[in-house]
Amino acid sequence: MSASLVTVEQAAEHLNLHPKTVLRYIRDGRLPATRVGKSYRIARTRLDAFAGVASDQSETAAGVRATCIVDIPDVSVDAAERLATFLQSAAIAGPADTPALHLQTAFDPLAKSMKVVVIASPSNVAKLLEMLQVHMSNRL
Repeated sequence: MSASLVTVEQAAEHLNLHPKTVLRYIRDGRLPATRVGKSYRIARTRLDAFAGVASDQSETAAGVRATCIVDIPDVSVDAAERLATFLQSAAIAGPADTPALHLQTAFDPLAKSMKVVVIASPSNVAKLLEMLQVHMSNRL
């Protein structure tokens, strides 16, 4: 799989999954893919990010990486779940030619606070933070 785009069958073989499972992940939005005619093509970098594989190619292309931790106080359980889903969707929706964005969220129900950790290129971190700011300002 040296090409930058792979088929569903190649992705299934790489992930040790059935091709129908890969298609379900694509349709659910968990694995970004591009539709070509009646089939899908998956960017190799996105497939590696989905599989949790660090590729040397993406590390050299990544260059500078930024780590950002955001603390969000006074968050309910439902709001934390919605925010985590929103951020994961935003992280997945980025262009396929950029290095993978790593995102982790943690919710503390006793403190009613949420932490968001983002590791990506500075421009991608800035974009995600802007989206978070807009989302949070709409919440108020």
